[in-house]
Amino acid sequence: MKKTTTLLLAALPLLAAPVFAHEHHAHETFSAGEPGDPSKPARTIEIALSEMAYEPSRITVRHGEQIRFVLRNVGKEDHEFLLATTEENLAHAEVMKKHPHMEHDDPNGVRLAPGKTAEIVWKFTKAGTFEFSCLILDHRDYGMVGRVIVK
Repeated sequence: MKKTTTLLLAALPLLAAPVFAHEHHAHETFSAGEPGDPSKPARTIEIALSEMAYEPSRITVRHGEQIRFVLRNVGKEDHEFLLATTEENLAHAEVMKKHPHMEHDDPNGVRLAPGKTAEIVWKFTKAGTFEFSCLILDHRDYGMVGRVIVK
């Protein structure tokens, strides 16, 4: 019995490692800032998603500002809003080509069916130019890209 207990105790760190690794993964960092706090004030920006376009497609915000994006799919197809750097979205688009049915429901992105609405609350803690794009196969290539300039 003592040998079994000793072996089990020795194995515990190995059994716990994936849990800790997953827990660490849950605290991702985002290039464009961080998820906002819905209980705090935010400027609301409404964005319409339609076939290969966002309206508006260019937004300027202040460094440190919290924005509540209200996203409405007014098109006839599913569309996405994924906020990141251009490089990150291009890399993710390549993954999406291999897994076209992947759906986003992340703090910085969402996929919407036609007629659906979603909100993302985002705090822009980093200055620079970021983009939002639709990574559904060919949508980005056909121009479904927008810009956020953080001053």
